[in-house]
Amino acid sequence: MTEGQRCWESSDPAYNVYHDEEWGRPVVDERGVYERLCLEGFQSGLSWLTILRKREAFRSAFAGFDPNAVARFDEADVERLLGDAGIVRHRGKIEAAIANARATVALRETGRPLNVLFWSYRPNPTPDAPTRGHWAATTPESVALSKRLKQAGFRFVGPTTVYAAMQACGVVNDHLADCPARAPTERAIAEAKLSLS
Repeated sequence: MTEGQRCWESSDPAYNVYHDEEWGRPVVDERGVYERLCLEGFQSGLSWLTILRKREAFRSAFAGFDPNAVARFDEADVERLLGDAGIVRHRGKIEAAIANARATVALRETGRPLNVLFWSYRPNPTPDAPTRGHWAATTPESVALSKRLKQAGFRFVGPTTVYAAMQACGVVNDHLADCPARAPTERAIAEAKLSLS
């Protein structure tokens, strides 16, 4: 980026591209929201760069994060995934991704799919952008959404993980005020909001 300063800088070009072109841009489809929730769950206790570098391996291992396919995974799949060095091999997180796929399918059957539920917790927009080093870890909306997701059978969806997914999916725009990605992200969110209504 040529003007202003990124929210964070990295020596890894892929991380900078993620910041500039993806983080905060609206993800409004069910598969996309499911993927972000799973990846944020896998990230818990690790750096996001670790997950970003493994993302294609995760997509391959988890059937492109197709909830219908992952919902059919069984114990043999768990064992296969535990042996996959391309992903984070944590039994609890792997089992959570499968449980979350099943919960995603179940939510769809209630008539309120995951993506619609997720975006229904979007806070009222404010003109205030976060300041450098002062991002919130949780919000009242992420606490409420976390509780709702847990009630629906999701796992590894604590308020901090849920808020990170809300940031990643553009439910909130947490780019800093002076970040060159803030305005394009805000425009993209405005357009996506129209498509959800």
